[in-house]
Amino acid sequence: MRGRYPKKFIFAAIIIGVAILCALLAPWLAPCDPVRADLSARLIPPFFQKGGNWDHLLGTDHIGRDILSRIIYGARVSLAVGFVSTFVGFIIGGLLGLLSGYFGGKADSVITKMMDIQLSFPFILFAIFVVGVLGPNLINVIIICGVTRWVMFARVIRGEVLSIREKEFIEAARGIGCSTPRILVRHVFPNIISSVLVLATLNMGTIIVLESTLSFLGVGVQPPTPSWGNMLNDGKAYMVQAWWITALPGIAIMLVVLSANMIGDTLSDLANPYTKQLMGSFEK
Repeated sequence: MRGRYPKKFIFAAIIIGVAILCALLAPWLAPCDPVRADLSARLIPPFFQKGGNWDHLLGTDHIGRDILSRIIYGARVSLAVGFVSTFVGFIIGGLLGLLSGYFGGKADSVITKMMDIQLSFPFILFAIFVVGVLGPNLINVIIICGVTRWVMFARVIRGEVLSIREKEFIEAARGIGCSTPRILVRHVFPNIISSVLVLATLNMGTIIVLESTLSFLGVGVQPPTPSWGNMLNDGKAYMVQAWWITALPGIAIMLVVLSANMIGDTLSDLANPYTKQLMGSFEK
């Protein structure tokens, strides 16, 4: 491995960095108002295609909204849902996973049954139920994605804690009278943080896809708020006539999700000494 990080990690970090900058600086980077319609400028192709112009670099949609501006603003929704839902899932799943793995017994049995019930419940059905009760908006999408992804954190953390709680340093901490919260915070959690970081990066890509799916189905972020998912929905009837309406936000989703997964894979390799050593031997 040349340098400290592989090229795929650097590439992925650049893509995620650009997406974050677009989300933070959208009002200054977007060339047009993302929700302003202009029927006189509808279905203009990208600048590199015949009929395109430099006023709308990536073209316009069926009601004349600028695609580039909507993609830039759509990054706000996708990244907000990705980061916040991952955090919510980690808080819920991390706490339950720690309790289940460390205490075992009835607590482990109850929490494990909760995991099984959650995994048996179809995601789309749960999303439609929540939206039907609370209504479709950004906050509810975050709740849906966060609540449905806690199981992944809980299962992984539970498995890690089951192994760590039998280590000698945990027994020593108990022996000198450390309280259970102190043992969990000072001795158990630092030893699972690498797995949590890997899981969080991989989870973020999955959540971005879930948010796009919900918005595409009409039960996620609602128009006119720009979202990559509802941009796909807007363009599904124009895929032959105006391919850019669906293809360009689809490419944005693919790049961000792929980059998040690549970062997760790299962190997983670096966190595993055997894998890291093996990679190094191939590079020599």
